[in-house]
Amino acid sequence: MEYRPLGTTGLMVSAFCLGTMTFGEQNSEAEGHEQLDFALDHGINFIDTAEMYAIPPKPETQGSTERIIGTWLAARGNRDKIVLATKVSGRSPNGWLRDDGAPTRLTRRQIDEAVHKSLKRLQTDYIDLYQVHYPERPVPQFGSNPVIWRTPEPAADETAIEESLDALDAHVKAGRIRHIGLSNETAWGTMRWLGAAAQSGAARVQSIQNAYSLVNRTFEVNLAEVALREKVGLLAYSALAQGYLTGKYRNGALPAGARKTLFNRLQRYETPHADAAVAAYCDLAAEHGLDPSQMALAFAVSRPFVTSVILGATTMAQLTTCMGATGVTIGPELEAAIDAIHLRHTNPCP
Repeated sequence: MEYRPLGTTGLMVSAFCLGTMTFGEQNSEAEGHEQLDFALDHGINFIDTAEMYAIPPKPETQGSTERIIGTWLAARGNRDKIVLATKVSGRSPNGWLRDDGAPTRLTRRQIDEAVHKSLKRLQTDYIDLYQVHYPERPVPQFGSNPVIWRTPEPAADETAIEESLDALDAHVKAGRIRHIGLSNETAWGTMRWLGAAAQSGAARVQSIQNAYSLVNRTFEVNLAEVALREKVGLLAYSALAQGYLTGKYRNGALPAGARKTLFNRLQRYETPHADAAVAAYCDLAAEHGLDPSQMALAFAVSRPFVTSVILGATTMAQLTTCMGATGVTIGPELEAAIDAIHLRHTNPCP
């Protein structure tokens, strides 16, 4: 396993990170513990979760993923071996996340509540990387980002980035959070967070967790330069396009137990040109004797602006296959073929 710097923190994190959003919904506590044990045994020291998880988000399972990780940490006594990342929700109508039922915002009061609840569920006294799950301000996200950009109207009740940063920085100073990061953020937003930190002396953001895959390379347009020059590396999620790049949904297939079959939530990867792009990448993998999921993961982790690629699996067989990507190299010939498909099918799933 390769290890890479997490921003300017001095922490070294595995090039693959274990995503956990299925724990508490598709995966039981025992299955979650099994995945965590396997990941640690295979060199993964980076675990990612969120206060909102399990997915799909709902009151009945909210916080269950953090609780499962917490019972694992308590049972194994291995907190010092893990770089633990979680997230606070940005703007949403999900009032069940907060004690008073208020829609989520990145106010000081809500951040304080979220931090203390996550610490309790995780059974730890500190979080290594605390990320803003999505912005306070209205922005296109989660597949609503069109190729033709339409900027949402600013909200009248927006919390200023400076206020949110000040609240997070207070937890850094108190030792409850070691470092902060962003998620589902834009280039403008990332630079505003960095600028606010530089001006005030508060903690700077160290990472950005955005979707990035063969069918969604929009990160390369503006954010890649920010990531490299500002040392805010990408934690790439959905590198398998929520399973589409494994090929399991080709020709309309609906495998038992798959997220599409269970929840029908994958519209981000069902745009008019997505099928053709997915088929082209799967066929390319076959031509090179590669598993399509391993090729997709190896491509993502090979990008110079990527700190870590988040793996999401519901079965041990899937997780084992994903880990096989550590043995795949994207050579010049394969990269040229990937880029040729990208030019024909450019970002069909932004």
